Amino acid sequence: MADVTDVLRQTDLLGSVPDADLEALAQASRVRTFRRGQLVCGTGDPGDTLIVVISGRVKIMVRSADGGELMLAAIGPGGTLGEVSIADGGPRSADVEALEDSQLLLVPRERVQRICERVPSAGQALARSIAATLRRLTDATGDLVFLDLPRRVAKVLLSQPRDADGVIRPALTQAQFANQAAGTRQSVNAAMRGFERRGWIVVDGRTVTVLQPESLARFAGA
Repeated sequence: MADVTDVLRQTDLLGSVPDADLEALAQASRVRTFRRGQLVCGTGDPGDTLIVVISGRVKIMVRSADGGELMLAAIGPGGTLGEVSIADGGPRSADVEALEDSQLLLVPRERVQRICERVPSAGQALARSIAATLRRLTDATGDLVFLDLPRRVAKVLLSQPRDADGVIRPALTQAQFANQAAGTRQSVNAAMRGFERRGWIVVDGRTVTVLQPESLARFAGA
């Protein structure tokens, strides 16, 4: 269980918890593997675990009745999700789907709750995580109301991890870009072509290189 204990130790939520508690938590947890596109959990499912991403990436999304999809966030290795259910015991408030083949650690909610009640630093970390989620959702709501699609696309581009050369890695598909920007693939592609004409980005297949992040940030009002 040493590897699972290390995974827990590297999270923002549980990094300050004493080793003995982490080892007990690791023994109570289970590792599951999900294929790309596989649903991890759905809206309304019991929020009975904290989910820790060991490898791969998952997306948090909400769906409309007619099948429309809005991507709220992408979580990579070391990231956690399910903190709201840890705090209030309620069901899942969004769908979680594997963006790529992923290995996830499922930690029992009751165990995490008890640790957060007993270890002040863990309780504070839980509060910070929930506050960060609220801020992210507030920003996203404001973007949907006040920003046009090209500016939302610019913010999505800036939010993606990039290497030293400006290449977004791992690459998002056109559908994933569209979901996160709350637009259609055609409209997102049109916005990307506009950025490319201005020399702000270069698109080569699925590979997107951000050449002028400052210009994108000014355009998006970031």
